[in-house]
Amino acid sequence: MSADPSAHRTVEVVWREESATLVAALSRIVRDVPLAEDLAQDALVAALEQWPRDGVPRNAGAWLMATAKHRAVDRIRRERNLRAKYAQLARDLETAQRDGTEDLDAALDDHVGDDVLRLIFIACHPVLPTAARVALTLRMVGGLTTREIAHAYLVPEATVAQRIVRAKRALGAAAVPFELPAPEDLADRLGSVLEVVYLVFNEGYAATEGPTWTRPELCEEALRLGRLLARLAPAEPEVHGLVALMAIQASRTGARSGPGGEPVLLLDQDRSRWDRELVAAGLASLARAEVLLLAERAARGPYVLQAAIAACHARARTAGETDWARIAALYEELHRLHPSPVVELNRAVAVSMAEGPDRGLAIVDDLAGTPALARYHLLPSVRGDLLARLGRHAEARAEFARAAELTQNERERALLMARAAASERAAGQA
Repeated sequence: MSADPSAHRTVEVVWREESATLVAALSRIVRDVPLAEDLAQDALVAALEQWPRDGVPRNAGAWLMATAKHRAVDRIRRERNLRAKYAQLARDLETAQRDGTEDLDAALDDHVGDDVLRLIFIACHPVLPTAARVALTLRMVGGLTTREIAHAYLVPEATVAQRIVRAKRALGAAAVPFELPAPEDLADRLGSVLEVVYLVFNEGYAATEGPTWTRPELCEEALRLGRLLARLAPAEPEVHGLVALMAIQASRTGARSGPGGEPVLLLDQDRSRWDRELVAAGLASLARAEVLLLAERAARGPYVLQAAIAACHARARTAGETDWARIAALYEELHRLHPSPVVELNRAVAVSMAEGPDRGLAIVDDLAGTPALARYHLLPSVRGDLLARLGRHAEARAEFARAAELTQNERERALLMARAAASERAAGQA
């Protein structure tokens, strides 16, 4: 059979979608995250060797899982004399199969709870610094590249790579068990877990790089994990706040791209295409969070605040009805709680809509020298938009062109270049 040239692309797509589930299931089997990653990579290599020759299997994800499981059993048996814990696991499985009390594949599949969620809690173990927890989890669970993680944190790519390597070593040295933390230990990891789920969602909502504007599968997985967390920690307002935020943001997915996949910005979206069921679910989660805060007489956290901002957009029937003054106030509260130049940039947009582009531009200009935003494409993008609204089209063209140079997403680059061209035409007509 001749090689299928499209098989390699299929392997890449399937790997991005299935790798987290694969590593999570294997981690439960072998009780060793680095080893689970090795086994998953073995399955990937097998796919790269076999699929172009034999064709892509009907259920590609199941094929990868079966191949990785077989390699897990082989590895356990082969290393039984070297690593006692693997030998014991192999003997238990073999005994169960020989006695007819348990099928080997059934034994490997037997678990309680959600493997991916367990993997997140492992990677967010307190033995690791917070930054390392998040970087490792985003790499293993979210399938994000080091470049994408670095973009999310506005840090060099090499820094993220070092964090991931050190985190894997630390987890191995600590022999962290593959299990959810006890209820009394949940709070120590919950903040990091929420941050990871949020960043996975963000990468799905606006992809850092590649040919597509969004990655809906990441949004769906993040929302699924958020809902699991809400069941695991029902009394935590921030969990419900995050679920609310993701549901409301995800409701716009169908309106955020045009017929050709081109980005459609918020103010230009057809709001009749927003998923009203997701909006209602998000608003209900936000209400649940606010009730919990009221009962505890506690202040709003960052996810509840961001959900409240998203709710302002969701409740506006048209872009013109948006309560920008309230959104600006919520961003100001968020910035006081969680100071960030990105939050301040978002506040600038809200202020520009509530009070005029000149007021927003003043805030953006104050951010211009911030080192963390030096290569952040949304800074010149926002500045270009404000300059265009002020009629300063030549300056706007330069800002849009700068933003296009900085972004790694092909769809976003095309949009920014189109806006630069439109500003150039407007400048010529002035």
